[in-house]
Amino acid sequence: MVHTSTEHEVLAVVFQVRHFGDSQAPELAVLLWQRALEPHRGAWALPGGRVRTDEDLPSSIRRQLAEKVDVRELAHLEQLAVFSEPNRVPGPRTIASTFLGLVPFPATPELPADTQWHRVSDLPAMAFDHQVMVVHAHTRLAAKMSYTNIGFALAPQEFTLSTLRDIYCATLGYPVDATNLQRVLVRRGVLTPTGTTARSGRSGGRPAALYRYTDDRYRVTDEFAALRPPS
Repeated sequence: MVHTSTEHEVLAVVFQVRHFGDSQAPELAVLLWQRALEPHRGAWALPGGRVRTDEDLPSSIRRQLAEKVDVRELAHLEQLAVFSEPNRVPGPRTIASTFLGLVPFPATPELPADTQWHRVSDLPAMAFDHQVMVVHAHTRLAAKMSYTNIGFALAPQEFTLSTLRDIYCATLGYPVDATNLQRVLVRRGVLTPTGTTARSGRSGGRPAALYRYTDDRYRVTDEFAALRPPS
């Protein structure tokens, strides 16, 4: 009988809706770091690594995010999937558990020199099966935007409907009508008006009303809901 060792790693797919210098509307971005060692030296990868014998998976990914990319504050973190293809990485068989992490807009966490935000719509060459993991996490996040209140982890504490619409558009990848979005989320008890307004812009006009998420904890709001692209 042949005995083989199996290792376990955790990898974080950390998303944020961000403004890039050459884009007018914010876009969904993922946090990647550049590998310094072979294999795949110079390729971009998800932050993470091996699980220690004295830690559980959530503790391990939080430690490694803090140590490797200096990300210590996440508005949301949850385990997503297990990738167990026998030859997914060279060397000993390594099973990977992925986590979804969310950073609110427009926070700007300070990052090490080897770490950058990348557009999800234009991913660079990535190590191993990490691009598949990003695509899977994005698909899951987009679905959760329909049937949960997970938008709280991407939005500021207070926001206008236009800002919330931009966050949904960036995450879903298609246009969303702000009025319809407001109607749906208020009906589900997800949004609460703050009773205040945003500062007027340079163009003047009526100040926009500010809203907040009713809860800052993840919950299912309508398990059968699906936000669909315009026909």
